[in-house]
Amino acid sequence: MKNGEQSKPVDYPLSELCVLADLPVRTVRYYIQIGLVDRPEGETRAARYGAGHLEQLLLIKKWTAGGVSLERIRDLLRGKDAPVPPPLPAAGTVTVRSHLTVADGIELVIDPGRARLTPETLRRFVAGVMAVHAGLHEAGSGNATDAQGDLDEQT
Repeated sequence: MKNGEQSKPVDYPLSELCVLADLPVRTVRYYIQIGLVDRPEGETRAARYGAGHLEQLLLIKKWTAGGVSLERIRDLLRGKDAPVPPPLPAAGTVTVRSHLTVADGIELVIDPGRARLTPETLRRFVAGVMAVHAGLHEAGSGNATDAQGDLDEQT
């Protein structure tokens, strides 16, 4: 390339872009339709795709292979700092969860590892949940006229 010359931007027809990204045409069109991939230059058969389109598709492919949802991918492509989902457990992984029965019909499942709770923090959390439930239960056991009187006093 001579001095002063600029390289021509790379552009591809849809079929070539799909080969480079190793994705079906239908998938690429879907990603464009839902706004994950930028629209091409031009319309129909004259549409051209550049290096930016290929980069977007390769990122999407990598993230979907890692189990990232399309909604999360949209946030990542827009530069949003969405929380990173925890990795899916690998086959053979043992996970311990705590099941707290608060009352008949109310059960809380806690994964202390994912929640980053120490045993002491977990005990305090459980005690807090039980205290809140007991407070709600006590507040609900008063008769209806007491509750209406309390409501009238507040207004």
